Amino acid sequence: MGTIDTKKKIERAVLVGLIQQGQSTEVVYEHLNELAFLAETAGAITVRNFVQKLSLPSKKTFVGKGKLEEIADFVKANDIEVVIFDDELSPSQMRNIEKIVERKIIDRSNLILDIFANRAQTANAKTQVELAQLQYMLPRLTRLWTHLERQKGGIGMRGPGETQIETDRRIIKDKIARLQAKLKKIDKQKSVQRGNRGKMIRVALVGYTNVGKSTTMNLLSKSDIFAENKLFATLDTTVRKIVIDNIPFLMTDTVGFIRKLPHQLVDSFKSTLDEVREADLLLHVVDITHPAFEDQLNTVNETLADIGVTDKPTILVFNKVDGYEALGGFEEGEFSRPRLEDLEKTWMAKMHNRCIFISAVDKINIDVFKKMLYDEVKELHIKRFPYNNFLYENYEEE
Repeated sequence: MGTIDTKKKIERAVLVGLIQQGQSTEVVYEHLNELAFLAETAGAITVRNFVQKLSLPSKKTFVGKGKLEEIADFVKANDIEVVIFDDELSPSQMRNIEKIVERKIIDRSNLILDIFANRAQTANAKTQVELAQLQYMLPRLTRLWTHLERQKGGIGMRGPGETQIETDRRIIKDKIARLQAKLKKIDKQKSVQRGNRGKMIRVALVGYTNVGKSTTMNLLSKSDIFAENKLFATLDTTVRKIVIDNIPFLMTDTVGFIRKLPHQLVDSFKSTLDEVREADLLLHVVDITHPAFEDQLNTVNETLADIGVTDKPTILVFNKVDGYEALGGFEEGEFSRPRLEDLEKTWMAKMHNRCIFISAVDKINIDVFKKMLYDEVKELHIKRFPYNNFLYENYEEE
């Protein structure tokens, strides 16, 4: 599987996208901008985008033959090392493209998996990512994988008449089975850990990658979880005990979602997603400054629906209001930074019955956010522990 090794050198890349039936040019270029950010996160620099309008991808080469030849000429003339496609390529498409372009070919799924592999820190996350990579790799075996037999001793391990690729496929299947068994054991351990947390209310942070979930977690828990302006900065689930006034609860920071998330990752990160499934309350964090935040919001909601989370109490948290600018003023096209009271009257505020506008970095509107969170947790707490009502009465008198 092609990967970008950030430790050795920065690779030069071109990106390829299709404007398919029902898609707008603006949306496709927004997707390519995100792909460029993914490439940068992985350690590549984007030199050029190639876009073609087709009703459906070519079954053989994804883009048309003429466009592929144009890409091949450009990469050979400009010392391009990797070509990244914005959609997942089939094994046959990848082989056909590689023959014509004669460069390393990867797709969005491959790129995301590579980033996850570089970002994984704990043994649990590394196991999850390795399983996802092997499941992605299995149908794409080529001559590049003939080194795999050395992992099992090589000589004497091959069946009669078995080709090299069949040997490699068997080795990968065996390793997938071992990793699945290992993750099953980890899932049981995680389930016991969640059970041992008692009956405390559990709040899960969810959202698109790089919207500020970890920064929000740091703000509320007064901890220093790793956070930076890159996609998938945090892969490992982090749980912190938080107390707002007199109510303790647990908050979980989960891996960020992204459009076209490889299904292998969804399957592998079961224990992480179980934290979301078993939460009592979700904080859906949205980067209000992102030009496609509505699309990102919908992607998260679709992913939550895919994993069976559709009816959880949720607070919609529009983050980064310190950097948000909207049309305003007297001149057409003039932008201004709206006040909080203005944002609370917009269509965004009407998207959800529990909605708040904050800046986790600049600590804007945080007291109101904490009060809203307190009220939601309090209501859940009363339902679970009705005999503790006197605590809230004391708080409200203060």
